Amino acid sequence: MTTQRACGGRQFGHRARLALTPAQVLLMDGQAHAARTMWNLLHDWWTMLPRDRRSLAAADAAIRQARKEIDWLAHLPAQAAQAVLKTYFQAWRNCWEGRAGAPGFKARFRTVMSVDIPQGRDLCITRVHRRWGMVNIPKIGRVRFRWTKDLPVGKHANAQNRITGARLVKDALGWHIAFRIQTLEPEPEPHTGPEAGIDVGVTVPLALSDGTTYDHHPWLTGKEQAKLLRLEQRAAHRKSLRKPGERTSHRLRTTYDQIAGIRARAKRRHLDWQHKATTAIAAKYSVVVVEDLNITNMVKSAKGTVEMPGKNIAQKSGLNRAISGEAWGRAIAMLTYKTARQGGTLHKVPAPGTSRRCSMCGVTTPGSRESQAVFVCKNPDCGWVGNADHNGARNILHLYRMGLALIPAAGRAVVRRARRVKPATAR
Repeated sequence: MTTQRACGGRQFGHRARLALTPAQVLLMDGQAHAARTMWNLLHDWWTMLPRDRRSLAAADAAIRQARKEIDWLAHLPAQAAQAVLKTYFQAWRNCWEGRAGAPGFKARFRTVMSVDIPQGRDLCITRVHRRWGMVNIPKIGRVRFRWTKDLPVGKHANAQNRITGARLVKDALGWHIAFRIQTLEPEPEPHTGPEAGIDVGVTVPLALSDGTTYDHHPWLTGKEQAKLLRLEQRAAHRKSLRKPGERTSHRLRTTYDQIAGIRARAKRRHLDWQHKATTAIAAKYSVVVVEDLNITNMVKSAKGTVEMPGKNIAQKSGLNRAISGEAWGRAIAMLTYKTARQGGTLHKVPAPGTSRRCSMCGVTTPGSRESQAVFVCKNPDCGWVGNADHNGARNILHLYRMGLALIPAAGRAVVRRARRVKPATAR
């Protein structure tokens, strides 16, 4: 006898690399600059008008008039222009509700170039063979993209499983397309795997309580690191020759683009490793426990002030770069949704004391953490010696089993609302 599981809707994105010809790259750049300029014109129009004349209909009429009067704004498809308008209004709504600051102008060289395709039916996606697919981009034509994930297209697409739209984004490695996918998936069954605590670090990125470690090699090869150093030195030299107020030269901007390309390659490799590691952890363990770290405070500068200057500034700067490079917050965010998809859960426990407590005897003694990798318990009745990262991971799991898991932010809000409700009194 089989039981039918309930299904739930899921929305996610999938990013793929585009293979554009040089002519198509120029057209895409033109559309992206037109979208950025339309945002700036819309922002200028919005801030100059009185408040009583600001409305969505008036903004839509202004955009239509601008597309008629300015020829190169028509390079942007009409639906993409409407998407700019909706995004601008959503930015103001986020500002009014306290989720973000007020929107401003988008600079030419500091803004991510992007174009939105709001309707999925315009894409007309087909699969060419195992590695490549074809997608239709308005006013560009048919473009090849890297096929790395099965998409709900053709006979596999329906009202519940379909592509609702896409967004074209340009980074240091070229143009990419990010599909917006809506699917209907069965609710996962409860995970029956073991529990695990995870200690994040710099030397060992992920250390688990059962002794498992997830490590990685440097993201750049020796030649790539040497090339990055040469480019950074060249950029610093060319920047020193620039006069105050002078515009950045094309040579310096080209050097900046080369540096950004190498760093983007390292970030892509890091993302690939994080996805693989977190997927393996979510598939194996039913309960994943991590520390509730305030990473923003951990990477603050140690310079101090003029009255109270900091100490070991260079060492702290190197540690801050190492912590930021490991992207602990991104790994925890990946584990959060991946464990939920596998039927497991992720919990956070208080961070203080997890690295100094002995997981064998439970006693915290000064000087037990002799080095970054070795933990030696100074308790005369214990004397346990082991790996410091695994010791911290076991302490993290112990806090969860003792019932010291923190309530998530949404759960705390529910608890606060429940406490404010007064019980009904009998009349």
